Amino acid sequence: MYNYRDLIVWQKAMNLVETTYRITSDFPTEEKYGIVSQIRRSAVSIPSNIAEGAGRNSKKSFRSFLEITNGSINELKTQLEISNRIGYLDNEVLTTLFDNCDEVQKITVALIKKYSTS
Repeated sequence: MYNYRDLIVWQKAMNLVETTYRITSDFPTEEKYGIVSQIRRSAVSIPSNIAEGAGRNSKKSFRSFLEITNGSINELKTQLEISNRIGYLDNEVLTTLFDNCDEVQKITVALIKKYSTS
């Protein structure tokens, strides 16, 4: 249906993945299979679902994957908030990550609305 690599939302989501990988590399080693793994999986699922949905043959299917994407963004934000509360992320980094998440989420929600009416 769409070339996912051309979608701004996918490009911004990929940037978010890169940022989360860099930041979580500084987390304690004992969290490698804990919160780090959870954060990374949530982050990776965001552009992955956008890409999978873009490859489907209908707007309805694309919208469904965008809805999953929206849920993954909320999941990631929750995990980042947990990381902040337990002292792995300072407030400044959390704010930056939330801003990045919000940017991707805003576009995602706009696309969901667009494909809900068409």
